[in-house]
Amino acid sequence: MKSIILLSGGLDSAVCFKRAVDETAAVLALWFDYGQPAARQEASASRRMARRFNVRHKSIALPWLKPLLPAEFKASSARLRTALGDEKAEAEAARAVWVPNRNGIFINVAAAFAESLDCDSIVAGFNAEEGASFPDNSTQYVEAANAALALSTLRRPRVISYTADLDKMEILAMARRIGAPLDLIWSCYYGGEEMCGECVSCQRLLRAVREEYDEDLKVLLSRFRK
Repeated sequence: MKSIILLSGGLDSAVCFKRAVDETAAVLALWFDYGQPAARQEASASRRMARRFNVRHKSIALPWLKPLLPAEFKASSARLRTALGDEKAEAEAARAVWVPNRNGIFINVAAAFAESLDCDSIVAGFNAEEGASFPDNSTQYVEAANAALALSTLRRPRVISYTADLDKMEILAMARRIGAPLDLIWSCYYGGEEMCGECVSCQRLLRAVREEYDEDLKVLLSRFRK
């Protein structure tokens, strides 16, 4: 099986990328620049992962998407600080970073590459925790996307996510088991020299790291702002 991988550089995409490298012929890793605050850090993480495992990497610029980003997302991480477990606050944080049809756009661009490169699958890093807030991270979305691709492509590549039904702790455990590049990931919504540790994405990862912590994860914990 030949695959195209959506590689943002975060935990979920890094784990799915490594699974694709191990289990398929990984033809191409795609990273998208849509004006996200952490674009520089994500791009670096994505390129370095692809380089480490000798996978061709391509950056796709989507400048027209940037004006559609929520103002809160573009402005300040302070507006996204929230305590995990507070459903109302988590819902507000999700709306603050919602990018219209982002995953649909990514998957359809990847499908065009898959069609031209004779690839069977499009590998994407989704997870169950974010799937509860973002419907385009859910297993139902993967099923719907595959139904659409069956009609919009001739080769009918299928979207695969090895992590879609897992939470962050389960994904981190898988990462360690398969040797995913944890030292390279960038899971923060925002830019900077270190991950902020305050946005929802950082908090979910930190919770998983603390639950699974041992000396092997020291380098990952050190990536967060003190």
